[in-house]
Amino acid sequence: MHDMIKTAPRAAKTAPFENQRAQLMAFWRLYRTDLTGVLGITVIGILLVVALFAPALAPYDPFAQSLTTALQPPSWAHPAGTDELGRDILSRLLYGARTTLLIVISVSLLVAPVGLLIGVYSGYFGGWVDRILMRIVDIFLSLPSLVLALAFVAALGAGTENAVLAIAFTSWPAIARLARAETLSIRSNDYISAARLYGASPSRIILRHIVPLCMPSIIVRITLSMAGVILTAAGLGFLGLGAQPPSAEWGTMISTGRKVMIDHWWVAAFPGFAILITSLSFNLVGDALRDALDPRKS
Repeated sequence: MHDMIKTAPRAAKTAPFENQRAQLMAFWRLYRTDLTGVLGITVIGILLVVALFAPALAPYDPFAQSLTTALQPPSWAHPAGTDELGRDILSRLLYGARTTLLIVISVSLLVAPVGLLIGVYSGYFGGWVDRILMRIVDIFLSLPSLVLALAFVAALGAGTENAVLAIAFTSWPAIARLARAETLSIRSNDYISAARLYGASPSRIILRHIVPLCMPSIIVRITLSMAGVILTAAGLGFLGLGAQPPSAEWGTMISTGRKVMIDHWWVAAFPGFAILITSLSFNLVGDALRDALDPRKS
């Protein structure tokens, strides 16, 4: 009897972990059936490894200039060729993955909580709170995101940090709209009413009951929007408002390569191809997540 009493709390503690493990396994079984999603997450995993170990993987110093080797076509010595200053393009691409993924992760960490909380509070309280918050969202959504980001960066000054703030500043309204729609469908459920009857505060109901249910949709939306973040960051870099030279950023590399791209195509083509593959991979992962997190398939 004494042994049974001692093992009962231990079993109670391990039960939640077993449930989470079972949920993760069920999610992975659904996700891996989508071959394009597996391909996308494999490419993103490779990019993460490349970004982490860029100093060890890069064959040359990405900032070392050598005018004697300028604008050389792809070869065994330089698989992606060299740019107008003789810098190895492959090495700069590997280091550029760091900048791109840093921007994507930073924007996601800023956008997700802001958009989620604004949308959830707007949908839960309704009334004048909802009207004020959604009119602000409508103002942001009525303006082209790239134009708004350009204006924001122009006011703050060029640079990677300001580019992250500008992209986050223009990306949160879509998350807020989605969170509000999810909350409107959740707030009238019976367990929400029961929580109110037990005296739970609105903040507790929102954070403990509504936000977790909104997270799958928000994760999918964030993943799909990462492709847009990459393109916006590359656009800012191309216009000289993002990462500044000699930084190895893909949009900046295209900007410097456009002057010689007619005769030396590889200078701009390889960074453009990297942007294409990365954006496509995030879209494939987002589509696969949307199917795997669909409750109708669980």
